[in-house]
Amino acid sequence: MRGGPSVLGIVLAGGEGKRLMPLTADRAKPAVPFDGAYRLVDFVLSNLVNGDIMRICVLTQYKSHSLDRHITKTWRMSNLLGNYVTPVPAQQRLGPRWFLGSADAIYQSLNLVYDEQPDYIVVFGADHVYRMDPRQMLRQHIESGAGATVAGIRVPRSEASSFGIITPASNGLSVERFLEKPADPPGLPDDPEHVYASMGNYIFTTKVLLDALDRDADDERSVHDMGGSILPMLTELGMVQVYDFDQNHVPGETDRDHGYWRDVGTLDAYYDSHMDLISVHPVFNLYNREWPLYTQSFQLPPAKFVAGGIASESMVAPGCIVTGQVTQSVLSPGVVVEEGAVVQGSVLHDNVRVGRGAVVRRAILDKNIVVPPGATVGVNHDRDRELYHASANGIIALGKGQRVL
Repeated sequence: MRGGPSVLGIVLAGGEGKRLMPLTADRAKPAVPFDGAYRLVDFVLSNLVNGDIMRICVLTQYKSHSLDRHITKTWRMSNLLGNYVTPVPAQQRLGPRWFLGSADAIYQSLNLVYDEQPDYIVVFGADHVYRMDPRQMLRQHIESGAGATVAGIRVPRSEASSFGIITPASNGLSVERFLEKPADPPGLPDDPEHVYASMGNYIFTTKVLLDALDRDADDERSVHDMGGSILPMLTELGMVQVYDFDQNHVPGETDRDHGYWRDVGTLDAYYDSHMDLISVHPVFNLYNREWPLYTQSFQLPPAKFVAGGIASESMVAPGCIVTGQVTQSVLSPGVVVEEGAVVQGSVLHDNVRVGRGAVVRRAILDKNIVVPPGATVGVNHDRDRELYHASANGIIALGKGQRVL
């Protein structure tokens, strides 16, 4: 941030993403494609870069090849100005072991902090869909004098059991405690029917984080996790404040998509987030040019609709050829829907081919899948549940290159 404090961005991108299987069978969760153009990691990186945080380390671990390749090919910053986005794999700097948790990932990578000597460290997760200006959260952190600030989003108390919950003090800012997926937490002081769910986004004063990581590393009982270990430790010391995500505003936002944030950690959440995008007035607006989302550009021709092919209430990426019927779906680059084929309420990743007369309904098909002529996916649910992966809500998902039977 020119003329301001020195800030280092750290993106935690090492999770396995087991609940997103089979989409994570061959890639890290932050590398999972989203909306036919992006990877999940592009959302956090776009937010940081738009917010003038230009020195960013992405900590990776599991199945990181496609994530490393995407970051290296896409996120090229100005070397002249000393800016960078760099993937940092687990390096076993402290012995022959992998990261034990998100806090240990940072602890094992402290050489990055010592090299930059930042005043503040922004630690954000890598697998959420949202827009956020981190400068506003940083401003509150600096003005408050807190050692750590955690971003919280208001959710109904009835949904609290799905999240880590932040319990604020009566002043609405200081954090009294963290509750892990509580059944009946107290409501907010100004809104008793809602609670703060942690977004997994944190800002630390550098010395406070370094001291906390040292203490955590010496604690054999610790799970070495940012939300499960570091934040509770600092909360007991009275050093943590909450930042209300609802107070964050980005240029070009609408009343409808203000405050949108989705944890797409399950197949159903991933699917629902795509459906959020294709309505006439989308809950999350990808077309906001004042706070752009960045990703890799592909040299592909425009999408083509021929021989009566149509697409309605859908998003169709470049390189697609549609001669069948597509409704309420998201088609990634290079998808082909042949004559007589029907695609309804589905998400198709790169280079999927739906053969003549085939039907795909309420399904997620990963890259390079071929649906043979006349075949069906998502039509006979009893059969499909035996053959493929099915979500709790009945969404059928096939992994990369999986054979359609």
